[in-house]
Amino acid sequence: MKPIRLPEPPGSPKSTGGVPDIFEGGVYGVIRRAVIIGNGFPASENQSIGLVRALGLSEKQTFYRVTRPTGGVNEWLHWLPVSVHKRLYYIISRIYRYSRFLIATRAKKLLPQPRENGGGIGLSSVLEADVKNIVRMAKETFEKDGPLLVVASGRDTISIASSIKRLASENVFVVQIQHPRSHLDRFDMVITPQHDYYPLTPHAQEQVPRFLRKWITPQEPPNEHVVLTVGALHQVDSAALRSAANAWHDEFAPLPKPLLVVNIGGPTRYCRYSTDLAKQLSASLHNVLTSCGSVRISFSRRTPEKIANMIIKELGTHPKIYIWDGEEPNPHMGHLAWADAFIVTADSVSMLSEACSTGKPVYVIGAEHCTWKFVEFHKKLRERGLVRPFTGLEDMSESWSYPPLSDTAEAANQVHKAIAERGWRLRP
Repeated sequence: MKPIRLPEPPGSPKSTGGVPDIFEGGVYGVIRRAVIIGNGFPASENQSIGLVRALGLSEKQTFYRVTRPTGGVNEWLHWLPVSVHKRLYYIISRIYRYSRFLIATRAKKLLPQPRENGGGIGLSSVLEADVKNIVRMAKETFEKDGPLLVVASGRDTISIASSIKRLASENVFVVQIQHPRSHLDRFDMVITPQHDYYPLTPHAQEQVPRFLRKWITPQEPPNEHVVLTVGALHQVDSAALRSAANAWHDEFAPLPKPLLVVNIGGPTRYCRYSTDLAKQLSASLHNVLTSCGSVRISFSRRTPEKIANMIIKELGTHPKIYIWDGEEPNPHMGHLAWADAFIVTADSVSMLSEACSTGKPVYVIGAEHCTWKFVEFHKKLRERGLVRPFTGLEDMSESWSYPPLSDTAEAANQVHKAIAERGWRLRP
């Protein structure tokens, strides 16, 4: 029998904890677990994991992933919605298998068939994001375990998360990270950077021909269900930094100070560059080495080989500089904890957001290569005093600070409020 929530007398103070569940609506109104829906891209998945961590549900999360067929013709189909892509690939594969059978009967040599859903690269071990299974689980376990928090990030997760909301609206609270472009009412909450609304600004409108404006999204300003951030969500908080400082103590504590960490990303749609930026970075780093005790350089998964090779060639032999070779363990968290200052390429919202969460000096290189909404992102960072351009004239022994960027914690607070408005609450 479902416990009854007893009405409070007028003017009674709200419960502050320690009250038996029967007086708080029982387990039916308490969110104790989370489902994360990823898209296979670390930058996107890290945002969902970071939010769930900030909400205190890291130990009670289940991870699912939306996967696409890969290899061969699939590399040309990534612009399609996931469901359409999979259906089209199914048709193509059936035709291919039939034609292969005909060829085989003529004793012709066969071509290898592309693997599906990341076979052979580890994706087969990740739970596939199946709407029916997640909805069934949310409904069947509701009375025992309470509502389910669903957190998704990235374009490929939109259809999955919105379908879960539509089919199990009474049993779930769905948060979509990154702007879904339209129909925001498909989710309980949308968390997205302010610069995703750049297309609505007068400056952006001037850049788009009038006949194309109706195709540029979003079309409307944020409503009450949208939480705006400066940058990307992530897992870096004071507890994570303290833990990393302890874990990496033996490697980083002996290094000469100040320790300068350089994080290099790679060109993107809105921030295009090539080896020209690598040359600029190398020359500017040489200029500041006299004021550095030591320098650590890391490349991301997106760093083109030609850029990495140029950096290694120009800087790899300097005694003050160490370039991470990409082998585990990844020192990224150790860098965030122990660095005295950062240099970050302008293309990476994630790396900049993490660095700015430390309150330490962050220098940006390559912002002049950015266009469209990335210009707005860098403008916001500068206005808040979070970053400065890297010119090569800096004295790295001189420090400066600012209130750390706390997008993840602030977003988590908004989730708490929205869940409370629904009559539920979070209990880690």
